[in-house]
Amino acid sequence: MKRTVLNVAALFLGVTAFAQNIQTVTNSKGPVLGYSTDSGVKILTVGGNKFKDLNKNGKLDKYEDWRLPVDERAKDLASKMSIEQIAGLMLYSGHQSVPAPPDGIRAGKYNGKFYKESSAKASDLTDQQKKFLKEDNLRHVLVTTVESPVIAAQWSNNIQAYIEGLGLGIPANNSTDPRHSATVTAEFNEGAGGQISLWPDGLAMGATFDPELVKKFGNIAAQEYRALGISTALSPQIDLGTEPRWYRIAYVFSESPELTADLGRGYIDGFQTTSGSKNGWGNKSVNAMVKHWPGGGPEEGGRDGHWAMGKFAVYPGNNFQNHVKPFTEGAFKLNGGTKEASAVMPYYTISFDQDTKNGENVGNGYSKYLITDLLRGKYKYDGVVCTDWLITADEPKTPGGFAGKPWGAEKLSIAERHYKVLEAGVDQFGGNNDKGPVLEAYQMGVKEHGEKAYRAKFEQSAVRLLRNFFRTGLFENPYVNVEETKKIVGNPEFMKAGYEAQVKSIVLLKNKANILPIKERKTVYIPKRYSPATFNWWGIYTAPTLDFPVDIEKIKKHYNVTEDPTKADFALVFVKSPHSEEGGYSDIDAKEGGNGYLPISLQYQTYTATEAREKSIAAGDPVVAPNVHDRTFKNKTSTVTNFTDLLTIENTYKAMNGKPVIVSVTASKPMVFNEFEKHADVILMNFNVSNQAVVDIVTGKYEPSGLLPLQMPANMATVEKQKEDVPYDMETHKDSEGHNYDFGYGMNWSGVIKDARTAKYKK
Repeated sequence: MKRTVLNVAALFLGVTAFAQNIQTVTNSKGPVLGYSTDSGVKILTVGGNKFKDLNKNGKLDKYEDWRLPVDERAKDLASKMSIEQIAGLMLYSGHQSVPAPPDGIRAGKYNGKFYKESSAKASDLTDQQKKFLKEDNLRHVLVTTVESPVIAAQWSNNIQAYIEGLGLGIPANNSTDPRHSATVTAEFNEGAGGQISLWPDGLAMGATFDPELVKKFGNIAAQEYRALGISTALSPQIDLGTEPRWYRIAYVFSESPELTADLGRGYIDGFQTTSGSKNGWGNKSVNAMVKHWPGGGPEEGGRDGHWAMGKFAVYPGNNFQNHVKPFTEGAFKLNGGTKEASAVMPYYTISFDQDTKNGENVGNGYSKYLITDLLRGKYKYDGVVCTDWLITADEPKTPGGFAGKPWGAEKLSIAERHYKVLEAGVDQFGGNNDKGPVLEAYQMGVKEHGEKAYRAKFEQSAVRLLRNFFRTGLFENPYVNVEETKKIVGNPEFMKAGYEAQVKSIVLLKNKANILPIKERKTVYIPKRYSPATFNWWGIYTAPTLDFPVDIEKIKKHYNVTEDPTKADFALVFVKSPHSEEGGYSDIDAKEGGNGYLPISLQYQTYTATEAREKSIAAGDPVVAPNVHDRTFKNKTSTVTNFTDLLTIENTYKAMNGKPVIVSVTASKPMVFNEFEKHADVILMNFNVSNQAVVDIVTGKYEPSGLLPLQMPANMATVEKQKEDVPYDMETHKDSEGHNYDFGYGMNWSGVIKDARTAKYKK
């Protein structure tokens, strides 16, 4: 490795250089210090110990003294910060890609040119990043796609070196959405662009029913995150999956409050705990920002709060308290020394009619009742509260558009929205790179409460935010050793653990006549799968395809493969759960005189919502749809985009003429099985893990052990009649073997699984 030349003084300090311009200093009974020689930061020696002089005043300040308690250091630094610096600390950047693309929300330039036109390195900072780091004092950066682990580490080092010499020397607290998912999706796992161990996520992890496995994942993921320069995880998502049509149900653990609480606790303990540390915190810890307070699951009709069409969470079963349980009984009651999740993110939704104090229906991030009275007051939470992304930005032109999400505060100015968020008790603004509106909100607070009081309020938020820097050792050494990154991220041991966890998440629903496993070298027919044209989260078009859904060369290692079903011994059909592209709203319907709202179907066949609610529980779009006072979709019809999956199953069943048909379903939410279950001898269900893991169960290399984390409905009528906030309230599908596809159901080679997991969690 290339080393910088060290001077004599540096040698006496015990300095080691592990990357160009970055050096480390060793303390015999204290932390290793890391600093950039370009930053102007010097090393102080006090009482035989070494410290970084971050503000360059030639003396040891309390916040620079690693011997002191975290709170004392945080309070000292907060008292030294200007309001402009605290405002910057309150910002959480928009999505950053490394390197930056030329268009979209992650776009960036390098010395005025797009990346491919510039001479920049992939790990260089963009012009936009330099601006928000220096001019806006932003210190929380959200990382999405990265070119490689090495590039991610180098980029992180470049950020830290750039800001170390600015002001008080506050480092960057880089973060990510989940990036270990075995299958990458556009919004929530777009970080998976770099090589990293691949694990089950959301419902897939929930299907293991195994908190210890989730804790192991958290520990491994934290090691990989820190090696990438990431010290905060914007996860886990512990909303309850009580509304089966909800778009984001794929990313929750379960509809069970108890299981979700236990899995969430294991997840956070794994991420936040540094082994051997007295209080759990250390330089191997990753802050967990748990989401979404007070539970985003009960979306009316399954529509999602990222859009105005889904701004309301409803509680027809008066079951608000169960949705809070994963936080109060899980995230805030950890087994490890860190005690509670370091940060909380409220969801976009308006928890309709749940404010029993003020009667205010506003987005959760705007609600003083939900944040100050409940979270801070009743539940004594004193960690960071950060808004979901863009809740202070202006909403789109229609309820189906994608832009800002100021639900309940649509008519306020951007600065007024910031002020309302602060008054609610929130510390930080997700997706805002600009300190301007925060400073305007500060002046509003000074006018209403006085400068002393509002300065104190800002300092209180600064202390909460700074704790997460100090506890994870960022002030001592924010730099990453790139050689260590190469050894840690995606190493064979971690990859194997992730893959085995994927296998454990797969649920065997049906195994007629014990067809599985098929160990002999038989001949298999695998139909190609048609993927229809789609628009992703950002509205970007993907062309249709017709291709094999699995690597045929890997199949040939186990079986002979034929494209003629008459020559096959069995068929293996890969499909996906029904997908409603509109997500419950259509601008076309609105333009044609309707209210715009459509049913979200969980079946392949065209569906008409004859059993839907006569009148919606909640409604109201004061800016973009002021005349819509009812969001019902009763008697409206929708067709899922992948209805051809049903035809593939039916035609394969017919072509096989009585020979075994195995159906593997990759699901993102519950689904109706009665359309095709009778045409399948075997059904395997997975929640977005690799098809190779499915094949390894078919061959008998692994025995299935997954359990359903959600009920599978008998039909769409029971879906319409269930209550969005209530778990376990649907009639479940009963198959030809007499098994109900209920919560906690799953099979292994011996039959229906009954073990310690089902005894503990199954209702």
